[in-house]
Amino acid sequence: MPSANAGTSLATPVADRIKALYHKITWKLIPFLCFCYLASYLDRINIGFAKLQMLQDLHFSETAFGLGAGLFFVGYILFEVPSNLVLEKVGAKVWIARIMITWGLLSACTMLVTTPTQFYFVRLLLGAAEAGFLPGVLYYLTTWFPTYRRGRIIALFMIGMPLSSVIGGPLSGWIMGAFDNAAGLRGWQWLFIVEAVPSVLLGILTFWVLPDNPHKAKWLTPEEKALLEGELRLDEVEGKHSKHSFRDGFFNLKVWMLGGIDFSILLSAYAMAFWMPTFIRNAGVADNFHIGVLTALPSAAALVGMLLIGASSDRRRERRWHIIVPFLMGAAAMAATTFFSHNVFATVLLFAIASATIIGAVPVFFSLPATFLKGRAAATGFALACSLANIAGLVSNSLMGIAIDVTGSGAGALWFFAGCLLLSSLLVIALPAKLVNR
Repeated sequence: MPSANAGTSLATPVADRIKALYHKITWKLIPFLCFCYLASYLDRINIGFAKLQMLQDLHFSETAFGLGAGLFFVGYILFEVPSNLVLEKVGAKVWIARIMITWGLLSACTMLVTTPTQFYFVRLLLGAAEAGFLPGVLYYLTTWFPTYRRGRIIALFMIGMPLSSVIGGPLSGWIMGAFDNAAGLRGWQWLFIVEAVPSVLLGILTFWVLPDNPHKAKWLTPEEKALLEGELRLDEVEGKHSKHSFRDGFFNLKVWMLGGIDFSILLSAYAMAFWMPTFIRNAGVADNFHIGVLTALPSAAALVGMLLIGASSDRRRERRWHIIVPFLMGAAAMAATTFFSHNVFATVLLFAIASATIIGAVPVFFSLPATFLKGRAAATGFALACSLANIAGLVSNSLMGIAIDVTGSGAGALWFFAGCLLLSSLLVIALPAKLVNR
């Protein structure tokens, strides 16, 4: 009995030190990375708002717009794996800064396009510039946090995605209205200029804010570094069967399965991100600012979903059903939107449910690769899964554009996306529970 009490008395201070350490690391890294992801996603999806003016000014068809929006992902896919391998070699600080500065400048250049060909070209380059940011950050976080903490941490980082719409929706609508025809430029042109600035500034700040690894973090004491190293070593022991080489990451069936699962997620996520302003306008809302505000509501629901689902998954150390159940709910909500396309309230509500569940499961999904991959294999696996998944950006936008041009409605595309979510649930079930539930 005395030994048990002694053990408890010793364990409590250690647990408190570990808790304080991760609290410190979280506050030093996650807010900055979250703002970076917010800027990234804002530059990626503001094209959906620009479309409200751009198509009329430049005389683009829905199909041309869908193809241009989708070509972003061709560049993104081609450069995803090479970019992540470079990051592992040169360090997170330099490479993430490079990514952000180049994508910010290229996003601003979109204001210069006048023809579909120019539009296609700049979107292709933008995708190539941004490639590697998301998988790079996810890999970077594995060097700071053990597996059992990553669901919540990835959720905190990735709230930048829904926040970009919560903030960016009303902001984009306001910019397009307030700056329209200022200095001889249309609102959509100002949109690309103004929203590119944060990406460039954050990219420059990365050189001072982001340490390459825990050993280079000046704000950690030697004792804290030793404690963190011990925690990460224990995590490696728990995942002793993890793979480490490039080959293990690239030719791993489970990684390709994860790519298929993420493909289904992004089919729906990009449909909502790029086309939500169009859906809301078709439901009967004409004012750009009001469209922006209503677009923000499903994104706010996604933010809440990410935090709740990520925290629940970490607390229970369960991953699979925290993905499958949200998928089923999200697929049902997305399919149901097609019956209420002219009802503003129902459209916003159902897309809010779809966003909260589908996007809410994303942090849990991104905690999976590092449960069975380490080092170069993890860097490769994260990037490969993201590359495969982002084919969805091209498919989603092109399919939606064609569906609207041909049928006057995106209903067929939305039903297809819902069906893909149901099929991907089977891939989640196929992942061994004992492997991923850590």
